[in-house]
Amino acid sequence: MTLLTRLNARLSRWAMYFACICLVGLLGVVVYGVVLRYAFNDAPAYVEQVALLLVVSVAMFGASAGVRDAGHIGLDSLVKALPPKGQFWCKVVVYVLTIAFAVALVAGGVEMATSTRETTIPTLGISEAIRYLPVLAAGVLITLFSVEHLVSQFSGHEVVPSWH
Repeated sequence: MTLLTRLNARLSRWAMYFACICLVGLLGVVVYGVVLRYAFNDAPAYVEQVALLLVVSVAMFGASAGVRDAGHIGLDSLVKALPPKGQFWCKVVVYVLTIAFAVALVAGGVEMATSTRETTIPTLGISEAIRYLPVLAAGVLITLFSVEHLVSQFSGHEVVPSWH
């Protein structure tokens, strides 16, 4: 097992744990907001902003872990109909495109965080740039996981999912 594989397996597990914690937090925040709104007619203004941050975190960290475990959407029936060499190159193209997407995610996240860092989220009093941290982290993780898949594709090894 290479250093990259060990690192990625651990990072993937942490990303999924963090996504699960954020999902539980999202549930708690939304229930809290609903109870206060309908039972006490006093909804705190920050609930919506916290929920939004948690939704983005769940999506980004869950998606990155999905890339590591090859849980993304694919056209397996089409790829399996190809000869082995065609299957090989389809997988290579998918991972190269995934890296390109992840790089675009990081670049867009950096641009948005930079342009919003002086603005604060009114109900929370923190910088708007915080919204883009999960996007940046997911872009880095997706890049690492896709590089691992590319290396394994060319070396003939298989990436063992973190959740096997």
